[in-house]
Amino acid sequence: MKQDTLSRTIAPASRNTRLEAFVDAAFAFAVTLLVISADSTPDSSESLLQALKTLPSFAASFSMVALFWYAHVSWSRRYPLQTAPAVLMSLLLVFLVLVYVYPLRLLFGTFFSWATGGWLPMPLRQFAPGDVVFMYIVYGVAFSSMSACMAGLYAHAWRRRYPLGLHDDDAAAAAGEVATYLYFVFAGLLSVLFAALLPARVVPWQMAIPGCLYFMLSFTVVVESAGRRWGQRRLRDTDAGKDDAA
Repeated sequence: MKQDTLSRTIAPASRNTRLEAFVDAAFAFAVTLLVISADSTPDSSESLLQALKTLPSFAASFSMVALFWYAHVSWSRRYPLQTAPAVLMSLLLVFLVLVYVYPLRLLFGTFFSWATGGWLPMPLRQFAPGDVVFMYIVYGVAFSSMSACMAGLYAHAWRRRYPLGLHDDDAAAAAGEVATYLYFVFAGLLSVLFAALLPARVVPWQMAIPGCLYFMLSFTVVVESAGRRWGQRRLRDTDAGKDDAA
């Protein structure tokens, strides 16, 4: 009976599950939305040039979608859980991607137009400095919420490490990923906070602060290593407690 329950919660890593296939299809659909959200097909060299100028915003939006798609693929391959919490968090991740996919294209287009002084096309008909603040807030909320989903998935894998039969290295890696994505959440929310606190009459260097805060992500390796070491200590303490009990 116990083995039957375990087999329903752990999917074989060698094949795609229906959940994984659905998540892949949803992310592919999100990329399709990025493409079809552009204007009509160019019919002249001038309109083609304008279309090509939207490539930076498309590339940035595509990169963010691909980042979280690959994060979910890595999680599902390493920790093939099919429990209710895992399914719900995966579906929530899909929901957030589909909700934010078009706003991300719009926001990245606004940012690149503002950063290049209008050389790249502006997707908004009307633009004011407050629109950049709004962009920072929406992007930060999107980035933080999707990172929180991934942190929850890895935390669930850490809690299910014994039913999964994980080796110590894989279990510690799950703890490291939890620390990584929680750090992503912290960076995104900190950017949102600084954007919300910007004064009404903002100067250019102040406007750059919320975006520059994402350079904190360059320390991700340090955070992941700290989380991995924490996981290894917990595993050693747990093993020592079992030896003492025996």
